[in-house]
Amino acid sequence: MGRRKGSIGTVFLVGAVLAGAGACGAGGTSAAADGAAPHTTAAAPAPTASATAPSAPASSASSSPSPTHSTSAPAAPRQPSAPATTASATPKKAPAPPPMLLNTITPTGGATVGVAMPVSVVFTNPVAPSARAAVERHLKVSASRATTGAWHWFSGTRVDWRPKSYWKPGTRVAVDADLAGVSNGNGRVGTHSYHHAFTIGDDVEATVSVTAHTMRVTRDGATVRTVPIDAGSKSWPSWDGTMAVIDKQPTVRMTSCSVGISCDKKDKDYYDLTLPWDVHLTNSGTYLHYSTGDPYPGHSVGSHGCVHLSLADAKWFYNYVKQGDPITITGSPRGKAAADNGYADFNLSWSQWLAGSGSGAGTTLPY
Repeated sequence: MGRRKGSIGTVFLVGAVLAGAGACGAGGTSAAADGAAPHTTAAAPAPTASATAPSAPASSASSSPSPTHSTSAPAAPRQPSAPATTASATPKKAPAPPPMLLNTITPTGGATVGVAMPVSVVFTNPVAPSARAAVERHLKVSASRATTGAWHWFSGTRVDWRPKSYWKPGTRVAVDADLAGVSNGNGRVGTHSYHHAFTIGDDVEATVSVTAHTMRVTRDGATVRTVPIDAGSKSWPSWDGTMAVIDKQPTVRMTSCSVGISCDKKDKDYYDLTLPWDVHLTNSGTYLHYSTGDPYPGHSVGSHGCVHLSLADAKWFYNYVKQGDPITITGSPRGKAAADNGYADFNLSWSQWLAGSGSGAGTTLPY
């Protein structure tokens, strides 16, 4: 089921989550953030005009025919005119290059997030491939526990840092974006530095079995609860793979039209519903939630790609999980969600992840 959210394009807005394109629909396979329209750039100083002093206009004497016998006074000696003077022009200053701006950094400062949460930085304008390694070196990740990880560029505007394996619970993490004076390789230069910190919370994970119609929830490796679910149908299968929770909302309006399923109200696949307890998994519209059309899940497949829970289980799960908790779906024929379709970073192997890095793997700095 589907809905749309608006994008965010505020200079140095910190911690905005990726905007969802819809809910429970086919959606796209990739959701790389390409950035917002460029913000106002630094204007060049107005050039100083050269000032030239004009010469005095020559006087023109208009004479009528002289009467007979009249006499004229002798003309005064003509003085040479002073040469025109030109004021020296003020040298023009080269205009400052436009700034390299950050659109978002996720997660927000002070947040407590799950063990699969990446650091995700979105630039307003693309960073050239030739400049990415240098930019990475100025995006410094520190942690209270030494952690191996790397940056990965999904596009010129989005770069994520994730650990090789999940974070350890309780790790304190800081991000320092020391971008003042750093070039993006496309004519823009950073003007600010930024620092924020967050904490990794308990290891809460959920595994959804499409074929068994169940979801098992664990905390620090121990099973907390197993609940019945229904997942996508053969026509509209759910994504496989691991997706970190993007965010959650108490209600979401879900429409088939918003995700390209059907805008025809007579179509059997048409829907327009506002449903409760929604945990957001992909930008293409995957949610775990309660559905009025499937109030007693656990016996069939029949959603448009979402995972349905009972009303009581949906409310419990909504209150239990947090941003960054990994949700793994198995048994669906659709294949894994693209790694940039939300925060599905762990759907890439470590070697695939490093292939998109400019500076390679490294260990976090001391916190």
